[in-house]
Amino acid sequence: MFDSRNLLSGKRKYLFGLILLSFISVICAAFSMAGNDDFDIARREVLLRGIGHELLLQSGDRTSRVLPVKKIAENEYQISFEHALNFQPTGLVNITNRVLANDPLASDYVVNVLNAGNAGVAYGYAISKNKKDDIVPCRGRKQPKDRYSISIKFKPAGMNTTQKGCLLGGLPVLAFVGFMLFRSVKPRRALPDGEHTDVLALGAAMFDAKNRKLIINGNTIELTGTESRLLLIFALSPNQTIERSRLQKEIWEDEGVIVGRSLDMFISKLRKKLEFDPNINIVVIRGKGYKLEICS
Repeated sequence: MFDSRNLLSGKRKYLFGLILLSFISVICAAFSMAGNDDFDIARREVLLRGIGHELLLQSGDRTSRVLPVKKIAENEYQISFEHALNFQPTGLVNITNRVLANDPLASDYVVNVLNAGNAGVAYGYAISKNKKDDIVPCRGRKQPKDRYSISIKFKPAGMNTTQKGCLLGGLPVLAFVGFMLFRSVKPRRALPDGEHTDVLALGAAMFDAKNRKLIINGNTIELTGTESRLLLIFALSPNQTIERSRLQKEIWEDEGVIVGRSLDMFISKLRKKLEFDPNINIVVIRGKGYKLEICS
């Protein structure tokens, strides 16, 4: 009995540890995604400086600086220049497409070239992961020299949503798995000490609890699992009243099933199998339960 309890306790601890480890793994995965996102964003800013550099080279400027890239919104960046420049839309489109192809998070974005004087949009276009949705007007129109800045707005990649989904979506899954695992190792019932005894003497009869057999006067009577469990409870407390509620709980309710008349039916079947020995009988104690009477 104690070994069985220790085994079940060990299984519970193992399963609890497994569930806890799984939960920690989900959290670590979510936060590692956040760390990877920070790296990708830093890498993106380097790529954006590369766009500014190539645009200056295209305009014939090899000496002036690309000013620090500014993050002006959650997914929007601005490239500024030290001096005025001119540009061709076709060249700008080709440069951004080629450079941002190295950014795994930049499948959809909008580019606007802003005039520094009135902050108006001098030129703009949109690139989509689905190329048929690209919007690229006026490629062939050369733009005049001016103090331009370039705004590039990326479509949100949903990193935060993914992280929250990992955490919030993983919790009910882990809870369900935990419930099913704990249920699978639930002890069938808690019987009194002494259940480990394989063969019990009941008057002139012998009760083999392990093999579910009753041997009376040389006759071997097979018992069902429920009959054997009932008789074991009686055999461990002979000539003592066993409350009906206790029998119901230990035989059925611990299994999640509540029965009423089924107990009476099994008691009746067990009585018939005990008829071979007139010194053994299960009697009803009205208002209380049952007693296994063994006459010496």
